[in-house]
Amino acid sequence: MRTGWGAFWVTHSAKSEVRGACLCGEVRFSGQPGSSDVTACHCGQCRKWSGHVWASFHLEQPRIAGPVRWFASSSEAERGFCSNCGSVLFWRPLGRDTVSFSPGALDNPTGLALTGHIFVADKGDYYQIADGLPQRPQ
Repeated sequence: MRTGWGAFWVTHSAKSEVRGACLCGEVRFSGQPGSSDVTACHCGQCRKWSGHVWASFHLEQPRIAGPVRWFASSSEAERGFCSNCGSVLFWRPLGRDTVSFSPGALDNPTGLALTGHIFVADKGDYYQIADGLPQRPQ
């Protein structure tokens, strides 16, 4: 369940466990989504990290196995990737017990849905957001 964003988020419950992996299959993860909500982040760091837009969701009691490397991308967060193939997989704030996961790494079907966009004031100038979903400047 997301907090602190007020009416911006529409939280849907998710019932099934999801599983995912990096491109080479060495890093695997699984868990129960806290909701079916996926957020698209358009900040400069996420765009550089992912090559476009970083989308993420949260898992309850996640299980992660394999050669994950963590990169401190700022004084507030770090990003996880497969040390073998380089697949972008995780984001976590420092000092908190939470991890965001890349829905693009999930095995299908996911049962998830994009519900909003954040940091749209920082988005790239080469695309438009025209899906009608809620947008936050930061």
